[in-house]
Amino acid sequence: MIQFRDFVPRILSDPAFFEVGEYDTFAEAVGAANQWIDQHRVEVINIETVVLPNIWSYFEEETTDESLGITEDSPSYWHQIVRVWYRDARTKDEVGRMKALG
Repeated sequence: MIQFRDFVPRILSDPAFFEVGEYDTFAEAVGAANQWIDQHRVEVINIETVVLPNIWSYFEEETTDESLGITEDSPSYWHQIVRVWYRDARTKDEVGRMKALG
């Protein structure tokens, strides 16, 4: 089964009135993805860069929200993330056993 995991730069300080928030660098998100891939030994299918608006907004569900909004009334903050598409080795083994039982 295909799955994905997002690696998002962490918030270091929240945005405020007339202040832009501070976040980890994109390189740190890439490093976190590399570390997770090494630790979990998943079968990587694809790695992509995704740019999403307002993922830290109060009304949003981070990167998995199906509709991330922007408005003209307030500033929008766009965030670059790393998305890793993969197959979990356990899922692959389960599929293999199911095929063998046929």
